[in-house]
Amino acid sequence: MGLEFEIVVSHYNEDLSWLKQHSAECCLYSKGGEKNKPELPFTFTPLPNIGREGHTFLYHIVNHYENLAKVTLFVQGRIDDHVDMTLAEMKAKALTTEPGQVTTYPFRELELFEHWEGIPWDKYPCWKRWSSMATQNMHATPLELFQKYISEDDRTPVAVGFAPGAIFAVRKETIHRHSKEYYERLLQRMFLGEMAHVNPETGHYMERFWLAMLNPTEYVQWHDSDLSKTERNKDGQLAKGRWYRTPMGSGVDLGAMRRGEEVDSPMSPISPVTRSSSTSDSSETELSMITDEESVDQK
Repeated sequence: MGLEFEIVVSHYNEDLSWLKQHSAECCLYSKGGEKNKPELPFTFTPLPNIGREGHTFLYHIVNHYENLAKVTLFVQGRIDDHVDMTLAEMKAKALTTEPGQVTTYPFRELELFEHWEGIPWDKYPCWKRWSSMATQNMHATPLELFQKYISEDDRTPVAVGFAPGAIFAVRKETIHRHSKEYYERLLQRMFLGEMAHVNPETGHYMERFWLAMLNPTEYVQWHDSDLSKTERNKDGQLAKGRWYRTPMGSGVDLGAMRRGEEVDSPMSPISPVTRSSSTSDSSETELSMITDEESVDQK
């Protein structure tokens, strides 16, 4: 009989004390090497420091496809910058996940992704932490990757919704809607070969694709009228087509703010997502290089 519940943790060098009481339920993957290896009571599987959390999660799915837990909660080694819940609360909510659904966790709003020709990093000062890192660029657009490896559909969505930080819970049968070979192809294309890098561009794309891959009915907006009638879904998150759009030029990542919290610049009002008249606003930028990759907290 398989596990009822498991927490898959993508770790680099984070303090894992918040997980100690649930260590027996953790499948921990550590990418921080010998100097950052987790201490008891944790057992862990060491992985190379490549691919961010997307590589870790796909590695787990591929290598445990036949014996996945009934419900898996996927998390990074630190979550308090994305989630305002205790781990016990997160587990309780995860166990309510229904087949075909994906459970996400406020306080961060669900955001939209619509940059199908590539993320124009230079237009988002609030994402400078990522754009200033040494990056392995992908010789394919997000749209090409989405069509071939995620949706297996040649249509172009208006947008997809995603949970920043890729923190979510899902049932085994939902993962099993795709074959093991599907995930193996995705792992190979996104994170191995030329993309086996500490900060591959595909890591940022995969963060934005998880929900759309697992529950496209809820998280892929195919046309302008494909819009939720309600503002929020059952998780209290922004509903289909009403996801938060980070304003270009913003110096503050307002999507990270708690709803109702006072900030210097107000969050842009929620409005339905509509297709832009142009999808080619990306621009090529030279990214600053970080020479000490061990200083890059990538999972």
